[in-house]
Amino acid sequence: MNEAMAQERRSTEKSGSAGRQLKHFFSEYGIIAAMAVLVITLTILSPNFLSSSNMLNLFKQVSINVILAMGMTFVILTKGIDLSVGSVLAFSGIVAASLATGDGNTFLAVLAGLGAGLVLGAINGVIVAKGKVAPFIATLGMMAAARGFTYIYSDGRPISDLAPGYLSIASGSFLGIPIPVWIILIVFALCTVLLYNTKFGRYVFAVGGNENAAKTSGIGVSKTLIAVYCISGLLAGLAGVILSSRVSAGLPQSGVSYELDAIAAVVIGGTSLAGGRGRLWGTLVGALIIGILNNGLDLLGVSSYWQQVVKGAIIVIAVLVDRKRS
Repeated sequence: MNEAMAQERRSTEKSGSAGRQLKHFFSEYGIIAAMAVLVITLTILSPNFLSSSNMLNLFKQVSINVILAMGMTFVILTKGIDLSVGSVLAFSGIVAASLATGDGNTFLAVLAGLGAGLVLGAINGVIVAKGKVAPFIATLGMMAAARGFTYIYSDGRPISDLAPGYLSIASGSFLGIPIPVWIILIVFALCTVLLYNTKFGRYVFAVGGNENAAKTSGIGVSKTLIAVYCISGLLAGLAGVILSSRVSAGLPQSGVSYELDAIAAVVIGGTSLAGGRGRLWGTLVGALIIGILNNGLDLLGVSSYWQQVVKGAIIVIAVLVDRKRS
């Protein structure tokens, strides 16, 4: 009798262990399965989805959000948010385009675009870290200010007639792979090394996990916060350069609502809005899911208004899943 009960208990424990492992697997890698299901569904509904021309267009489109989302991941890991990335993107793109007109120096234009994003990101970081202003408020203010600077700098007009070298940033390719895809891979690799293989990366997780404990441990919380907003601004500047190159002009109205797609990619990818827990590869997959969804709905002729509804629902569902996981 006792032996039968012990055997039943062992069987129950084994079953429970298997259940926990399965739950852990789906918690960690369910996002990949979700992307696979999305790809299969869209392939069935639209035969053109997997065409080489559409895939090329998809990766060019998603490059902007991937880059923005990488920077956003650093910010959200510290329990912050950056609502200004769309406006910073627009300002950086306008600055870069203004120096790339005619026979302008492409290298100098790119540096100026990156520098503009870095400066605005640093301002965000100082306001949050030194001014003790809530990230939501600080970056909301920057969202409005940077958009205003963009219209002032450009006088509200597009900047076109860009140099061929500058245009090749988005249209060129290397080894048959579009340059924006190479940029995605480089940015992802650098961010991965920075976050998971440096002392700074450990500080980012520590500050997001428990800011007071991080201070007690001797971590420079203010420096860490300023740094993550600098990274977000710098990558927004890079995205602005790529976008202005892709559309062959610096557009003052570009980047509107791009912050929503970036936040959605980060949250869908499994990074917690509560800070201290997240993964860059998840952000990459999350951005791909957003891009695939946008592309697929366009191919199916779904109204852009409904696309916004779908993305909003996905963000809410992702947050609910994150809260349940926590």
